[in-house]
Amino acid sequence: MRDTRESRLLLVLLIVIAFALITVDIRGGEESPVDGARQGAATVFGPVENGVAAAVEPIGNAIGAVRDSGERHDRISQLERENAELKQNLGSDERNRSRSRQLDKIYKAASAGQYGIKGAEVIAIGAAQGFSWTVTIDIGSADGIRRDMTVLNGDGLVGRVTTVGPNTATVLLASDPDFTVGTRMEKTDELGFATGQGDRPLLVQLLNGKAKVKPGDRLVTFGSQADKPFVPGVPVGEVVRVDPSGGDLMRNIYVRPYVGFSKLDIVGVVVEAPRSDPRDAVLPSKPKPAPTVTVTVTPSPDGQDQGTGQDSGTAQDSDVADGQNDEQ
Repeated sequence: MRDTRESRLLLVLLIVIAFALITVDIRGGEESPVDGARQGAATVFGPVENGVAAAVEPIGNAIGAVRDSGERHDRISQLERENAELKQNLGSDERNRSRSRQLDKIYKAASAGQYGIKGAEVIAIGAAQGFSWTVTIDIGSADGIRRDMTVLNGDGLVGRVTTVGPNTATVLLASDPDFTVGTRMEKTDELGFATGQGDRPLLVQLLNGKAKVKPGDRLVTFGSQADKPFVPGVPVGEVVRVDPSGGDLMRNIYVRPYVGFSKLDIVGVVVEAPRSDPRDAVLPSKPKPAPTVTVTVTPSPDGQDQGTGQDSGTAQDSDVADGQNDEQ
């Protein structure tokens, strides 16, 4: 329709009629004169509206389901993140407790041996090709670390520092085949040299081929000149096997190291040697054997066995008391 004067007048007229019908409908209430027309329109267009609603409802439900699914997915993702963070926090707490226990053991060992130490964390493990057993620690020359310093943990000897950078250092582990340390037997003071054998026990060659040694005997470091690379008294390990003495000048024994080289975490670098040899003071206390209970059995005149001990003593006291009563 073109925009003419007649069309504009018609539009205004239709608007006026619409407002008039609305006014009449509102004032008429339930008896509105246009109620019949409205019901007729509902009769004609109601089924169409229902059909359209029925056709559109699955689409609306699908859209709502997609929207709800997205919200549920976001909520699940949030819960998974929170759960992962909680597990990480719990793991961190447990790791912190483990490190705290390790540090406590290191400082107790340092106190027993009068070592001045600096704690460090193992941050890398060297390649194992060619039996190269090394680790990298997170302290270096800026922290006062120098080459040929002894490295230990709360269990015993870890190794020695070989290479030092400004903020890191490399430690050659006692399990490396190129590693050798002088050792001293507990109590007997028999001297020897321990050599690493990878994941096998250390090989220790005692200088005395006739030395008396047995499984369970313990060794500590003998110490080096000027305490480099090894300070004295650091626990090395426990004898697990002894080769038969064949009259040789030296005797081979095999020692299980105290340190688990495959699970190193916190270590201590000895930056100050002890003023005197701590001897066996750093070795852990041996567990006390459980007391053995013995029972002594003595035959009685009537052929029955009687146990002696506290109960027998009580019975004898009772017999003596009865005898005294009879004499009175």
